[in-house]
Amino acid sequence: MNKEELISEISKKTKVSKKDAALILSATLESIQKSVKKGEKVTLVGFGTFSSKHRAARKGRNPQTGKEIKISAKNVPAFSAGKSFKSMLTK
Repeated sequence: MNKEELISEISKKTKVSKKDAALILSATLESIQKSVKKGEKVTLVGFGTFSSKHRAARKGRNPQTGKEIKISAKNVPAFSAGKSFKSMLTK
């Protein structure tokens, strides 16, 4: 499912226009991104938790040359699925 299909599904289930559904989805995603960028966790009970994790600096290898390279530290987004979401997939 892509973003357009998700917007259509939201529109159908909530009986709002596709334009309104697109605005709602965009606002939701933007809010999640802003919170995670600030270092906050966003928990949707039953669905999962969005957060950021710190990756330490490390050494890697250039696959073309085999030469060792330095990979700098950075923060990356993370998602942990909730209990009911996980159990739904294992049935």
